[in-house]
Amino acid sequence: MPSTVFPAWQNAHTGLARSWPLTAAALPHALHLHPLFERGALAELIERCPPSHSALVQTSGGGTGPQRWREGERAGVPGECVIEAIGRHRLWLNLRDVGSVDPRYAALLQTAYDELAAQLPGFAPRGLKMGILISSPGARVHYHCDLPGQALWQIAGRKRIYVYPNRPPYLAPQALEDIAYSGFEFKLAYDSAFDAAAQVLDLEPGQMLSWPLNAPHRVENADELNISLTTEHWTEDNRRSQRMLLANAVLRHRLGWTARSRALAGAGYWAKVALQAAWRRSPWAVRTQAAERPLTFRLDPDAPGGCVDLPQ
Repeated sequence: MPSTVFPAWQNAHTGLARSWPLTAAALPHALHLHPLFERGALAELIERCPPSHSALVQTSGGGTGPQRWREGERAGVPGECVIEAIGRHRLWLNLRDVGSVDPRYAALLQTAYDELAAQLPGFAPRGLKMGILISSPGARVHYHCDLPGQALWQIAGRKRIYVYPNRPPYLAPQALEDIAYSGFEFKLAYDSAFDAAAQVLDLEPGQMLSWPLNAPHRVENADELNISLTTEHWTEDNRRSQRMLLANAVLRHRLGWTARSRALAGAGYWAKVALQAAWRRSPWAVRTQAAERPLTFRLDPDAPGGCVDLPQ
């Protein structure tokens, strides 16, 4: 393992602006060589992650059309068997915020972002989190967007990423509010005509990329098991934006009032800060987000599709 996350930084930035996000090309990194991302270490991490930090997903539907997906439970299947099942079936596993499960991942994430911040003037990220995605050959992550700043780091396998402009018609303003409200990222309308405006990037092990805040994107795996890291961060501006979006969504969904202001300062903004904070503490928030992700199967690597339906 190299002594730095970005051992080829100078060469990597040939032709790149020294700013975030780094969307002109993929940036080389060395995390794919780190022992924490070896298969045995990932199998152990799978077994240690509590249900609140993991999502096992079965997908169906091809191309860029509607994707049917459902979430299930690992049901005590050993980590190595989980990885094998993902390689054989149309499944993917999202291990969320792994730094809070194992502090070694948190320390490595901090090191990576410290190196980025040292090279990118004015880049001062906070609220860092790392997720690990293990996904099947040919899997597709359909059109969606995220609220925090994002980066995607490839560990194993190859994938293609389509990044779209973060403005209408590619991104409807109320769609961001709905994502903040439900915690469910797949709430965007997709049109194949959008592809004409997409930036298309291929990602291989040892490469990472980022994209503008809230930019919609979709992902296509090559015909091989994929392991990727997703990292998220917040700045003061996008944290304020997230609070405003959630408050606007609460006003619309709970009170039937569509807020016109998207201001991130002033008395109206601070009233929304208080509203969204109260909503987060309420039982309605928990029920709203849980209803979006019911568990409908348990993992069984020997069953058709690797899944057995749970009683509903």
